[in-house]
Amino acid sequence: MNPYITSLRLRTLPLSVSGIILGTGLAYPQFNWVVFALAICTTLSLQILSNLSNELGDALKGTDADQHGREAYGLQAGTITMQQMRSMILLFIGLCVVFGTALVWTAFGTLNSEASWVFLGLGALAIVGAIKYTLGKHSYGYMGLGDVGVFLFFGLLSTIGGYYLQTQALTWEIVACGAAIGLPCVGVLNLNNIRDMNNDRVHGKRTFASWLGPIGARVYHTLLLVACMAIFAGYDHWWTLCILPIWAWHLWYIWTHSDKLDKQMPVLMFTTLIVSILALI
Repeated sequence: MNPYITSLRLRTLPLSVSGIILGTGLAYPQFNWVVFALAICTTLSLQILSNLSNELGDALKGTDADQHGREAYGLQAGTITMQQMRSMILLFIGLCVVFGTALVWTAFGTLNSEASWVFLGLGALAIVGAIKYTLGKHSYGYMGLGDVGVFLFFGLLSTIGGYYLQTQALTWEIVACGAAIGLPCVGVLNLNNIRDMNNDRVHGKRTFASWLGPIGARVYHTLLLVACMAIFAGYDHWWTLCILPIWAWHLWYIWTHSDKLDKQMPVLMFTTLIVSILALI
């Protein structure tokens, strides 16, 4: 496979659009296709920027030297140079700025309004958050704060932003739904951190999972998915419960296996996307 494609980590992209789909869908019948398309493009660019920055940050710190349990990406496999990776990161920063600015202008009709400035500021914060997860001296992913970042950006901000850009309004249900969809997104990161727990500790990467330990991280993982279902059910989004059999099997696998956890990543990613769609029925 093309090394650039490998480093984009395409399998993560369905997860990143879940909040946008949920927030936009809940805004119906107030719906603008151009706003939706630009929101998707912005979110995908941010996700890819995060993936590339994560790979570069871990490579510079030596964290991904051991590829046990998963595929080696471009830098670790030696098929992409550091300079090439930096160029890709700059490209996607540019795409984030272009798509994000176009999104705000299309949604509000101007870049010179209070709402426009708020969303431009949030967009800038999202770009910084995508880069600083593992890149740099004070990367928050190495301080156990990655879970918070994922919850805020791919849960609350993605869902609430998707809804507000369509309606210029806000409800408590949207906030709750944003929190709900953010929980399995955090679960994907937690699963990744359970898999890499021993290697992360060796290289000084203190994730929340490594703090909790193997059992505690699995309890946390279970609570994330249970809380997601409980919140959606509490707001009468009963169709989301259709995913329960798959998540029950997923949790059984996590609790009964200590290796090959990478196989469960796409399961949780794609079912999270399905949950965001089921919540709209």
